[in-house]
Amino acid sequence: MSTLSIAGLRVEVAGKEVLKGFDLTMASGEVHVIMGPNGSGKSTLAHAIAGHPGYRVTEGSVMIDGVELLELSATERTRHGLFLALQHPMEVPGVRPRDLLVAAGASSDHLTERMSDEARRVELRPEVLERFVNVDLSGGERKRAEMVQLAILRPKFAMLDEIDSGLDVDALGAVARRLQEATSEWDCGVLAITHFRRLLHELTPTMIHVVTEGRVVATGGPELAEILEKDGYEPFRIG
Repeated sequence: MSTLSIAGLRVEVAGKEVLKGFDLTMASGEVHVIMGPNGSGKSTLAHAIAGHPGYRVTEGSVMIDGVELLELSATERTRHGLFLALQHPMEVPGVRPRDLLVAAGASSDHLTERMSDEARRVELRPEVLERFVNVDLSGGERKRAEMVQLAILRPKFAMLDEIDSGLDVDALGAVARRLQEATSEWDCGVLAITHFRRLLHELTPTMIHVVTEGRVVATGGPELAEILEKDGYEPFRIG
């Protein structure tokens, strides 16, 4: 079993403190969902942990199995088992998915066949993966293609920054089901950032965390999503 531990994380963006002492611990195989109002620091958390240069960590720790990620480059963080799925996956002209995966550490053995198998599992036409990364792909195709990447790389922990953004019902179902399967297939831990309960129709959360003003203010089980849908975030606002 692996553990992701986030302790006392403080992060500044453009000189403004966004995360103000964020704490969360999760084990591999678990699904932790982060929900909160716009501007509460959800996406900042994902980008800071992944090593985005625009996010300045001023205090705190982020560890996988006792290894301090904040001391490592973004590339080294992925090699220690971290994966980030972006809300808006970028186009990478000139680079094909196969080459991207090999550069990220995937074995080249039977890679094309494995990619095709994973594409079918998320209902993505395998030929889409012969194009340059995300070029001329719809939003749903991009998110499904990210699930192919995740399944090939098999990280210890996958962070998903609003993976459900812009997806229709079919695409959302395919993506969520693959994530749920990953938790049992190789004990992948999933840290999902979302605004909407609909993601949880297919992806079963172990814990839900409500984030307000840069910190976790409430933690609970799946029933917490029902409370949020009914009452919104007002009851959880600080002060």
